Amino acid sequence: MSEIQTPQDGALEPRAYTLRTRRGPVDTLLYESLGAKEGALLAGGVGGGFDTPALGLYPRLGEELLRHQISTMRLKYRHSTDLAEAVHDVLAGVDFLVGRGLERVALVGHSFGGAVMIDAGAQSPWVSTVVGLASQSYGTEAVSQLAPRSLLLIHGLSDAVLPPSCSLSIHERARVRKELELVQGAGHVLDEAAERVFTRVRDWLLQELRA
Repeated sequence: MSEIQTPQDGALEPRAYTLRTRRGPVDTLLYESLGAKEGALLAGGVGGGFDTPALGLYPRLGEELLRHQISTMRLKYRHSTDLAEAVHDVLAGVDFLVGRGLERVALVGHSFGGAVMIDAGAQSPWVSTVVGLASQSYGTEAVSQLAPRSLLLIHGLSDAVLPPSCSLSIHERARVRKELELVQGAGHVLDEAAERVFTRVRDWLLQELRA
């Protein structure tokens, strides 16, 4: 893996960092709190890039969690439509965070990313909770193996891309401590409920990472 220039503790601007994996480079943005024991890894959907739902939810979380001495990584998949490859990328990100001293990691994914995070979360002992935002149900069979991790699902009732039944199905199959929030009037990207989603996810992460 290549080196990263460590930002000053509390700096709100993320640093770009490329993970060197056996399957290729994975680009990330790291909001690092020096000495942190908890962290979050955030990724988007099939749109690729540093996708973020809910009017900039991910950069907002990165900045907010730093104030609580929690590190955050935003991750860009190498192949944003390949579930297995995306899971590989996320697990590489988790391993990197653990290598920097983290002991508990939360995974947050939107749309396709919800399935990615459920699959990756079930495989990593360092993951303590998973958050799926407007998640697809395809590829979420691993939700039955997610215990003892917790699960939060948020889905807009006006989602015209992936219906709320996707998150309802995931929630029904999960045998973990779980919560499902269906948001009236919110579409697939959840922009209509951006403040509500930010507050809900932030509070959930603080609760689950510090439990």
